[in-house]
Amino acid sequence: MIKQKKIQRYDKMDKLDVLIVGGGISGLASAWWLARSGLSVEVWEASERPGGKIMSTRQDGYLTERAAAMVLNFRPEVVEMVREAGLEPAKTARLPTAEARRYLLHRGHLKALPMRMGAMVASPLWSLRGKLRLLAEPFIFSSGQADESVSEFITRRLGHEILEKAMEPFIAGTLAGDVYQASAAAVLPRLTALERRYGSITAGVLVNRVLRRRTACTTETFSFSGGMSTLAETLAKTPGINVRTGFSVDELVRERDGWRVTATAPHGQRTVSARHVIVTTPASVAAALLNRVDNELAELLRGIGYAAVNVVHAGLSRDAVGHPLDGTGFLAPKGESANLTGNLWMSTLFPDRAPPGKVLLSSYLGGARAPQVADWDDGRLVDETLRTLRPLIGLKADPEMVRIDRHQQALPAYHGAYQARMQAITARLQHIPGLHLEANYRGGVSVRDRLACGHAVANRILETRQWPSVERRRREELEKSDGKAACPL
Repeated sequence: MIKQKKIQRYDKMDKLDVLIVGGGISGLASAWWLARSGLSVEVWEASERPGGKIMSTRQDGYLTERAAAMVLNFRPEVVEMVREAGLEPAKTARLPTAEARRYLLHRGHLKALPMRMGAMVASPLWSLRGKLRLLAEPFIFSSGQADESVSEFITRRLGHEILEKAMEPFIAGTLAGDVYQASAAAVLPRLTALERRYGSITAGVLVNRVLRRRTACTTETFSFSGGMSTLAETLAKTPGINVRTGFSVDELVRERDGWRVTATAPHGQRTVSARHVIVTTPASVAAALLNRVDNELAELLRGIGYAAVNVVHAGLSRDAVGHPLDGTGFLAPKGESANLTGNLWMSTLFPDRAPPGKVLLSSYLGGARAPQVADWDDGRLVDETLRTLRPLIGLKADPEMVRIDRHQQALPAYHGAYQARMQAITARLQHIPGLHLEANYRGGVSVRDRLACGHAVANRILETRQWPSVERRRREELEKSDGKAACPL
């Protein structure tokens, strides 16, 4: 647990280069990149601990994750951050057993999900008609539509079977979203980019496979000893970053050369002057803060909805589970499971997640598919989880450890004309110098995305000060070493 830094009474207005509102992973990542360049940076977090939704908890020998359980990375700036922050010794790679399979719930049974085009065509998951439709993908013309939904994009390119059996559970299980409302460009940016660049997803995948070999690009999945909290705690303790907990921002006022920001703090009010302010809070909180700054921007932020998700962690004896648990877990299509969207086999994924002879399973319920689950009590959540798992993994006994994590605003719903909304937000920000919005409703929800977006906002701020940007310094360092290029799309 991070100890709060000593708080003093402030009798004069301090001047900062950058003030960051919100101490979640977005705020901490932005602060880390900026602090490396010698800027004066403070992070104000309203709660009593930094890290936001990221929180690892040890209970009865089991290590559970409140939110993100891992980092799936292919970005060189994330590799750099992990290395330079001194996190390499704490990094834990995914166990070899978890590399074997990813499962999909199909007709009441768990079936291995094919990950390559050839395996998809041979898989019993799809009908002959579905396979033929999949093979036709390279011959499908682009639509030119600006903001298709996921259902429109996937049905057009890959067919309705792939949508219902593969993409719907993926969007529901990883993003808590609805394929019929979610923006394809927002939630599947790599796939839509492949179509845009190569005219076909299949062609793009084949080209990128060659490019990856040429650039020696690597993709890795990892966590940390002690869990994902290790990442947040390490960033928060970085020299040059002052993390202030219990600081709730009351007012944000534009001034001629920056911003005046006032917060209610543990020892009274605190006011600072900052050249730049980065707001990393959820959209609704940001909207309330910015209402007097720019009402149009605030309205755009208020239009971003969120999905609620409940997580049920179950610790069991290995003998109580009949399934070999030889993979990452499973996703469940809507037609197979009304309330549970997915299940991660945490003790298979990473070491030290469960005591010897035990297993840890984390189930995800709710999201856009089942919003009513947010109101269920603990007993009903556990009952529904066990009822769903019993026939699928051969559950023979009740868990010896149960922990429930609730998220009323788990993930932003990238629904509707989302790209148009983001473009409008970007346009408004261009008229408000020194204000930056960096939260998971912009640029992606994964930890990888948040770390990379922190890198990007740091570059923008450094460029306004005419200092060497993080990106330029990184390129110079890579030229002196054997650094690897960024992965292709």
